[in-house]
Amino acid sequence: MRRTLSALVALATLAFSAQARDLDGQHAADPLKPWFNSLKSEKGLCCSVADGKTVEDVDWDSKDGHYRVHLDGKWIDVPNDALVNVPNKFGQAVVWPMTGEDGTTTIRCFIAGAGG
Repeated sequence: MRRTLSALVALATLAFSAQARDLDGQHAADPLKPWFNSLKSEKGLCCSVADGKTVEDVDWDSKDGHYRVHLDGKWIDVPNDALVNVPNKFGQAVVWPMTGEDGTTTIRCFIAGAGG
């Protein structure tokens, strides 16, 4: 989780700030903060980009109308009810994974990259 958060902070610093969980108010004026906070799938709100993981183009794809993401060394199918169906203002794909008590990773939300 720390690596993910560090990567997101670095990306936000280089390109633009997109972190929506803003405990210290550092990103309060970020124009994408309300957008990230509003993202939801049929499973409910996605939370914020701070809870999400940016996915490089080589680590997600679509086959036969279904998405999958490469996380922790394996491909995980994205359930249809986890799709965020709004235009991606951030640009890069973002996934909100959840790890169950048994260690199984499931997808709460996924938004494809702007080109996908």
